[in-house]
Amino acid sequence: MRFKIILNIEKLIYGNALPLNYQYEQSAVIYKILSRASENYSDWLHNNGFTLESKQFKLFTYSRLFIPRYTIDKERARIIINSDTVEWYVSFLPEESTEKFVQGVFMNQTFQLGNQKNMVQFRVQNIEVLPSPHFEGEMVFETLSPICIALRNENGKTDYLSPSDVRAKESILSSLLNRYQAFYGKPYSGTLHFVFEVLNTPKPVLITFKAGTPEETKVKGYMCRFKIQINEELMKIMYESGIGMKGSQGWGMVKVHNN
Repeated sequence: MRFKIILNIEKLIYGNALPLNYQYEQSAVIYKILSRASENYSDWLHNNGFTLESKQFKLFTYSRLFIPRYTIDKERARIIINSDTVEWYVSFLPEESTEKFVQGVFMNQTFQLGNQKNMVQFRVQNIEVLPSPHFEGEMVFETLSPICIALRNENGKTDYLSPSDVRAKESILSSLLNRYQAFYGKPYSGTLHFVFEVLNTPKPVLITFKAGTPEETKVKGYMCRFKIQINEELMKIMYESGIGMKGSQGWGMVKVHNN
């Protein structure tokens, strides 16, 4: 279930400058807001087939902020937000009670994104449910956030693959099947015909996580348009929770491509 969240920028609190790397902090905001719901959060997980011990709920994904008017300050590695509101898209795989629960815990929330140098305070102005597309056996999508496909190489280091890499298809399918099993509690046993084709030149995006800390890491993903053939049930999982890896850290969110 996908939501469009309208965020109001409270510029008088911290200003309107956001660091270029804020994707990791978005994930922390979602977990913090969900955890505030306490008992309702546990009930929601339980209603969707998760045990109450499953606090690390990760079957969701989200987009970067869509800012109508902005300026990039390259020298200070920050975004100056010139609009009064921004849009944020968040998608959850579960459906049972999700609309009421998510709207209830997110509405009117206030939170901050950024670091010690650049921070913006946002307030949730409105949240609405977006209609699900009609899922078919073959569809064309485009990314709203980069696809991350990570593999360990023979030296023990991580290679970030382009979606057009011949190894990407197997990794994408494996990730989908793992999420199916996590969600339904059993392996996928239906028909498995999988075709994945990139339709344009993937654009690399390098994101720094936990910048300026000892845990700082850089992760690469790719923006692209692609065609996919797969069972409709797995297509829905891909749409609702992202394609590739690290969906709950804001990677791999897609939308249906309209010609």
